[in-house]
Amino acid sequence: WISKAPMAGKAIERVLKSPLLRQEAFIGGAWVHAKDRRTFDVHNPSNREAICSVPDMNTHDAADAIEKAHAVRKTWGGLLAKERCGIVRRWYNLIVEKQEELAHILTAEQGKPLVESRGEVAYAASFVEWFAEEGKRVYGDTIPTSAHGKRFLVIKQPVGVAALITPWNFPLAMITRKAGAALAAGCPVVIKPAEDTPLSALALAKLAEEAGFPAGVYNTVTCSKDTVKSVGNELALSEKVAAVSFTGSTATGKLLMSLCANSVKKVSLELGGNAPFIVFDSADLSAAVSGAMASKFRNTGQTCVSANRFLVQESIHEKFCQKLKESIEALKVDDGFADGAQQGPLINEKALDKVKRHVEDAILKGAHAVCGGRPGASGGTFYMPTLLTNVDSTMIMTKEETFGPVVGIAKFKTEEEAIALANETQYGLAGYFYSQSPSQMWRVAEALECGMVGVNEGLLSSEITPFGGIKQSGVGREGSKYGIEDYMEIKYICMGSL
Repeated sequence: WISKAPMAGKAIERVLKSPLLRQEAFIGGAWVHAKDRRTFDVHNPSNREAICSVPDMNTHDAADAIEKAHAVRKTWGGLLAKERCGIVRRWYNLIVEKQEELAHILTAEQGKPLVESRGEVAYAASFVEWFAEEGKRVYGDTIPTSAHGKRFLVIKQPVGVAALITPWNFPLAMITRKAGAALAAGCPVVIKPAEDTPLSALALAKLAEEAGFPAGVYNTVTCSKDTVKSVGNELALSEKVAAVSFTGSTATGKLLMSLCANSVKKVSLELGGNAPFIVFDSADLSAAVSGAMASKFRNTGQTCVSANRFLVQESIHEKFCQKLKESIEALKVDDGFADGAQQGPLINEKALDKVKRHVEDAILKGAHAVCGGRPGASGGTFYMPTLLTNVDSTMIMTKEETFGPVVGIAKFKTEEEAIALANETQYGLAGYFYSQSPSQMWRVAEALECGMVGVNEGLLSSEITPFGGIKQSGVGREGSKYGIEDYMEIKYICMGSL
C-alpha cells in the first residue's frame, strides 16, 4: 500500500543539500542560534524520521527580534512605496525561481504530495506579487470641508512592527499572505512559524535576505512546542509590536486576542472552521463530486476551509454517495515524494488520533463507513480516505474540524432545513453549495453565515480575493485589496488658516 519509494530517499538527500535548507534562525539580518544554544528536531511526517534540527528559541530571542524590527520601523516605513515594493518584487522573483527547491523542502517536513507542494509555492508567490503591486496603490482621501479656510485630508501610514504567527498546513503561503502585505505597507515583520514546519519559513527568510530587505525588516524566530507559549506571549505582550496576525485554532486565537488587548494592538485572526458543503437536488452531480473532492481532500483534508459537514438532499443522496465513493476509492495514498501520490500523511500523531476519534465516535453513534474508516496499513500517520453516511448532529465530527480525509454525509429535505443545519455552528469561515437554480444561488449565498462562499465551486482561495471568516472563525481579511489594511493606520489631517 505504501511504497518504500527509493525516490523519497533521494528527495530527502536533495533537501539536505539545498542551500535553502537553513538550521539557524534569521534575526536582524544575521543567521543565529538560540541564545541558550537549544535546538529541536524537524521530522518527516511520512516516517517520523528527523530531517535536521533548528534553534529552539525563547522569550529572550523573540525580544531581540522585536527590538531589531522596532529599530528599523521608521526607516522601512519611510521609504517610497515604489522602493519598498521593488524589494518585495525581487522576493517574488526568487520564490518563483526556486519553486522546485521550496517544494521539496515543503514535502519533506509537511508531507503533502510534491505536486501539491509545487502548487503551494505558486500560491505563496502570488501573494508576494500581488502586494508588490498593491503596496503602490495605498491611497488617501480628501474630504469636502465643512468650514471656510480649512482642508480635510486622510492619509494611511504603516502601523509598525507586525508579529506573524503561522500554521503548519500551508507553511509557505500563510507566511507570504501576511508578510507580503505587511512588508509592502511598510511594517517590519517578526515571523513565528509552526514547530512542525520551520524549514519552509527559513527557506523564505533566505530568499528574503537575497532579495535585499534591510537588516531587521524581515525576522524569523523558530521554537518548539515547549517554548511556543512563552514566545507567543512575548510577541503579543510587547509594546514594541503594533500588530499581530495569527492563523490557527480558535482557542489560541482567543488567548492571543486577550493578550493583545493589554497594549491595544491591531489583531487579525484566521481561526477554525466547520464548513458546510450542501448539494441540492438541482445540482450537477458530477461537478458536485469534483468540488467535494477538491475541497475535502486537498492537503489530506488539512485545510481550514475544507468541507467538514456534507448535507445532501434526500432525492439525490444515493447517487451522490455512489459517485463520491468511486472517486474516493481511486485516490492514491503514499509518501509525498512517490509518483502519483494524491494523499500524504497527517502531520503528526495528535492529528491522527483526532481523525480516529471522530470516525470511531460517528460509527458508535450510527454512522456507516462506506469506505476507509481506518489508519493506513503500513502505519505511520497515514489514514485511509473515508466516506461515512447516516451522520447526524450528535456526532463530534459535525461540531469540530476533523482536519483529515473524512467525508461525513447527512440528508436534508428542504432548503430551509439545509441553511439551518449549515448555520448551526459557532464558526463561519467558508461554506459551499451546488445548485443549478439562479434564485436559489442568490438566496443560499446570502443566507450562509460565513465569510466566504463557493457556489458550484470547491476551491475559492485566490490572492486577489479577501480571505477570512465571521463569528468565531476570526477577524480581518487577508489577500485582496483589503489585506493590506490590517497593517495600516488611518490619519486625519485638518489644515486651517488657508
